[in-house]
Amino acid sequence: MTSDSPDSDAPTGDAGSEGDAVRTDGGVDAGGADDTTLDPWGSATVSDYRKLFAEFGIEEFDEVLPEVPDPHYLMRRGVIFGHRDYRPVARAMREGEDFAALSGFMPTGDPHIGHKLVFDEIIWHQQQGGDAYGLIADLEAHSARGLTWSEIDTHARDYVLSLLALGFDPEEGELYRQSTNREVQDLAFELGVEANFSELQAIYDFDGETDVSHMQSVVTQMADILYPQADGPRPTVIPVGPDQDPHMRLARDLAARMRYFRVTEAFAGFEVDDEGERALLSELYADITGDRDDDEDTLRCEDAAEALRADRTDYEGAGYDGATVEAVLTKLENAGMEPIRRRTRFLGRNATDEAFDALIEAVEGEKRVYDEHVDAFDLSREAAEDLAREVELDHGGYGFVAPSSIYHRFMTGLTGGKMSSSVPASHISLLDDPEDGYDKVKAATTGGRETAEKQRELGGEADECPVYELYAYLLAGDDDEFATEVYEECVGGERLCGGCKEQAAELMAEFLEDHQEQREEWADRLDELDIDLDVAADRRG
Repeated sequence: MTSDSPDSDAPTGDAGSEGDAVRTDGGVDAGGADDTTLDPWGSATVSDYRKLFAEFGIEEFDEVLPEVPDPHYLMRRGVIFGHRDYRPVARAMREGEDFAALSGFMPTGDPHIGHKLVFDEIIWHQQQGGDAYGLIADLEAHSARGLTWSEIDTHARDYVLSLLALGFDPEEGELYRQSTNREVQDLAFELGVEANFSELQAIYDFDGETDVSHMQSVVTQMADILYPQADGPRPTVIPVGPDQDPHMRLARDLAARMRYFRVTEAFAGFEVDDEGERALLSELYADITGDRDDDEDTLRCEDAAEALRADRTDYEGAGYDGATVEAVLTKLENAGMEPIRRRTRFLGRNATDEAFDALIEAVEGEKRVYDEHVDAFDLSREAAEDLAREVELDHGGYGFVAPSSIYHRFMTGLTGGKMSSSVPASHISLLDDPEDGYDKVKAATTGGRETAEKQRELGGEADECPVYELYAYLLAGDDDEFATEVYEECVGGERLCGGCKEQAAELMAEFLEDHQEQREEWADRLDELDIDLDVAADRRG
């Protein structure tokens, strides 16, 4: 693709298949992307966002969107395309309950318009009533990217100024650096007890050449993610790009491992850790009990095994694979004459003896106590979760809630391909002179046809256009009608690329001018903030 000249009204770019609506599933294929690997320190591109749903278990944000009060325009337009467990955060917003939002920035260069997505997401959650945290990942920048502390100080200052200029309220939120937050470092030490090298190797492809500081920075990021819950559990959302999902998966695992108790559904004395096996047992139990009165006619595991053998084909036809059916059948057969009843099980994975004894005392109704777990027959799963967390907090534990995350699409570089901080023409820095921002937009590639005639006849490719992304992600702001108008005029052939880029360039220049005025106002107030922006003097390197 090539860019048109500044005064041309003819569209430029390669033609492709026509879009039929504002996309909510991906956007531009940046080229050269890896479909399946998500690397927090690698290439920030994804060729097909929909594959992330199946391959990594990321959920579609469209499904939770109706539950979000007054959603941000990035959510409405599908720029935020996925989530992990966002419903507790949405529920807290709706019900006016306590929640938090946190994201971090590795200060390795100028903040640019791609970073603005995360800035906006933090600020919006703060405006919805959440406690907001903006962290500077300076330990990561030093260990993983090798920046000097002097360089880090400069970039950290720029990130903080842009976050403040865009609307972050420091009196209602918290700004901090990893290197100066002792509470985060102490929490990282505790989390490190639950992690090991083999796990980091599997997740991040670390090897014998990976330095210890880089590995330590990973555990520090886990502590960052859980830091908003250091004073008590609450729903917490981490807005990130999908390349950061490995961090979220590890953080959710570590949050669970730190818990004193794991609560699960059980049916007999044997353990069932596999979710598929547990789902099959639950369905089987419901099918064979019906209106049966277990007090009068106790159901045995061998009875359940017989029922499963008889209806095995039906269960496999309902979606349970043969290995799952066989595993459940084996467990039931081995249990023999043991009674089978639905119960809620507390597993004392990390509980102290005092906490375990307190839990036993706290469980009301019928219960059975074993060496390493307690079975409760009169407690729902939800009530059991609440009780387990209450006992944990009373005995010095964190009681972490698994952190949630939302994922936004990457912005395409203005020159095509991925947006890169190392390629100035591909991105617009929030520090760029407004005239330079104007020129970069005017020089950007587009999703237009080869000629104005073809553009009018066939329409443009807004879904393949970095300039349209500027409208959708930034320039249209909260005005959905304007964003839709640009899109429909483009794909309908009414809007030509020259005029479209001129309008976008003017809006970008206005945005940069306003943003930098706000930065200048905050620059005089940085000393009022509780964040150290000059740590180089106290460190070497």
